[in-house]
Amino acid sequence: MTHDILSEVLSPSDVKLLTTDQLTELCAQIRGTLVDFGKQYGGHIGSNLGLVEACVAMHYVFDSPFDKIVFDVSHQSYVHKMLTGRADAFRKAELFGTVTGFTNPDESEHDHFVLGHTGTSISLACGLAKERDMVRAAGRTSQTNNVVAVIGDGALSSAIAFEGLNNAAEQGGNLIIVVNDNEMSIANNHGGMYATLAKMRETHGNCENNLFRAFGLDYRYVEDGNDVTAMIDAFREVKDTDHPIVLHIHTLKGLGLDEEDATYGLHAGQCESNHWQNPLAQADAPLGARKYYGGLAMQQLEQRFGSEPGLVVISPATPGSNGITEDFRARAGAHYVDTGITEEHAVAFASGIAKAGGRPVVATSATFFQRTFDQLQQELALNDTPVTLLSFGAGLSDADNTHSGAFDVPMFGNVPGLTCLAPTSQQMFLDMLAWSTSERNEHPVMIRVPGNTILDAERSGDLDPNATMPAQRTDLTPPWFGYDVARSGNTVAVLGLSNAYPTACSVVDRLARGGDGEQPIQATLINPLQFSSLDEQTLRALADDHTLVVTLEDAQLEGGWGEKITAFYQNMMPHANMHVLNFGADKEFTDRTPLAELNARYGLTTQTIVSRIREILQ
Repeated sequence: MTHDILSEVLSPSDVKLLTTDQLTELCAQIRGTLVDFGKQYGGHIGSNLGLVEACVAMHYVFDSPFDKIVFDVSHQSYVHKMLTGRADAFRKAELFGTVTGFTNPDESEHDHFVLGHTGTSISLACGLAKERDMVRAAGRTSQTNNVVAVIGDGALSSAIAFEGLNNAAEQGGNLIIVVNDNEMSIANNHGGMYATLAKMRETHGNCENNLFRAFGLDYRYVEDGNDVTAMIDAFREVKDTDHPIVLHIHTLKGLGLDEEDATYGLHAGQCESNHWQNPLAQADAPLGARKYYGGLAMQQLEQRFGSEPGLVVISPATPGSNGITEDFRARAGAHYVDTGITEEHAVAFASGIAKAGGRPVVATSATFFQRTFDQLQQELALNDTPVTLLSFGAGLSDADNTHSGAFDVPMFGNVPGLTCLAPTSQQMFLDMLAWSTSERNEHPVMIRVPGNTILDAERSGDLDPNATMPAQRTDLTPPWFGYDVARSGNTVAVLGLSNAYPTACSVVDRLARGGDGEQPIQATLINPLQFSSLDEQTLRALADDHTLVVTLEDAQLEGGWGEKITAFYQNMMPHANMHVLNFGADKEFTDRTPLAELNARYGLTTQTIVSRIREILQ
C-alpha cells in the first residue's frame, strides 16, 4: 500500500521536507483526491487538476504566508487548500463543504482575499507589492516578501487583468505573474489574444509577437507545467526577482479524470464540461432553472435568426451555465458571440449593436452584471439603446459569498430608463423576451430569469407554466408596467415579486383557509411583473378597501422594491393610513447558507408572514 503522504502535509513547511519522488507521489495523491471529490461532491475539478504540480512546486519553493500567493478567481485553489492544512475537507465526506471553493482569509492565513470573480489577481498583487516596497523604502520590515499572482483558465481575457499588467510593468519591483495556460476558458477561448498565446506555445515562448514583453514585462515559458520538477526549477529561477516577470506555464486541464468520468462527458483537455462538475449521483437530475429557462430562450431566439440579421446573443463566458449549449452555439454562427470574461465590454458591445439597429441579448449571471454597473448606466441606459439583458441566478440562494444574486433588485431597479421585468412563468418569460427583442421595444430591458423556486412550482403544478401576461391598461407603455391583480380581495394585499411570488400565493391561500380560531381573510394577490417603476394606479386603488399591503422580494430589502411602495404610501398618500409590511433579505453577505435557512432568517416563510399579518390586523 502506498504511503499516505497527503495526510502528513499539514502546512507548506511539510511539503519542503519531501524528496523528488515523494513530491511526485504527493501530486498523484492530490490528483486522486480531486477526482474522487468531484465524483462525490462536485466543484471546479478540471481547472484544479491541471494546476496540481504547479501548486505543489509553489509551496515547495515559496514561503507562504510571508510570500503572498493570490489565486485569480480562486476556483483553482483546491490544491493550495490541501497543502495548507485543509486536505480533510476534500477527503472525508463528513467534512465536504466545510471550506469554500474559493480562497477565504477566515479559513487560513495562507488565503489573502475572498475571491470569486475574475481578472483581479494581478491588481491585488500589485497592491501587496506596492505596500511592501513603500514599507521597505521607509526602512521598516515588511510582512510580505515575494508576491505571486496565479491567473489562468480564461481570466486573462478580463479587462482588469490587462489593467493590472499595465500597472505592474510601470510599478516595478518583485512581482511574479504565473499564467496558467490550459488552452481553455470556462468554455473555449475566444478573442485575438488567444491566437497570440497559441503562437507563444508553439514556439516555446520564443515568438517575436510576445503579449507580455509588449507590456515591458520579463517573461519565461515552461512547456510542461504538469512536471513538478520543471515547475520547481522555474519557480526557483524567478523567486526573489527584483522586477515583474511573467511565468507562462502550459498545463492540461482535467488531467487525471478517469473512465467513469468520461462516461459522463468529463475528460482532460478542451472539455467545457470539466470546468464545473456536478456530483455523479446528480448527473441525471432535471435541469435547474438557469439551464432550463436559458435553453427555452435560445430556442425561441434561434427561430428568428434566419430573418433577423441584427439579433445577436452575447455571453461574457459561462454560456453552458445558462442553457447556451455547444450545439446552439454551433448552429447560431455569427448570431452568437462569446466575448470572454468581459462583462463590461459585452454590455458596451451590445449597445453598439443596438445603436446600429440590431437587437442584442446579453446573457450572464446577476452577480456578474455587478461588474458592469457603469456600462449599464452610461453606455446602455443613458444612451437608451434597446439591449435585452438576461439575468440568471438572481435572488436568494445557497451560493458562496462571491456569487450571491441577492443584490440585483437594488442595482438594476435604480438605473434610470432601464425596464426591469420579473416573469413568474416560462410563458411570461418568453413573451417578455419576444417583446424586448422586437421592433416594438426601443429601450433597454432587463429580464430577471425565473429561478428554481418558480421552476419547482411549475413542475409541481402550483404555478401554471403557460400563464400569460394580463391585458394591460392602454395608458401604460411599455407593456407590463401595470401590476397583475391575480386574485381580488379586501383588507390585505400581498405583492410577491419574481421568485417570491409562489410564497405570496401560499400566504394568500393560508389566510383564506383561516383555522386555529382565526377568521378567514380573502386577501388580494398581486403579481407586480416588474420592479423598475410603481404602478401607482393599482396602489391608489388598494387604499379604497385595504388597510395592509405586504411586499415580498427575494433580494436585499434596503434600497429595493418593497421600500419604494412603503415610501409611496407615506409620501404620496399619507392620509390613507395604509400599513405596509416589507419582507426581503438583510444587507449582508451570506456564504453557502441553505435557502430554507435564509428564508427563515428573513421571515420569508408562509407561517411568519401570515403571523405578522394577523398581528397587524388584531
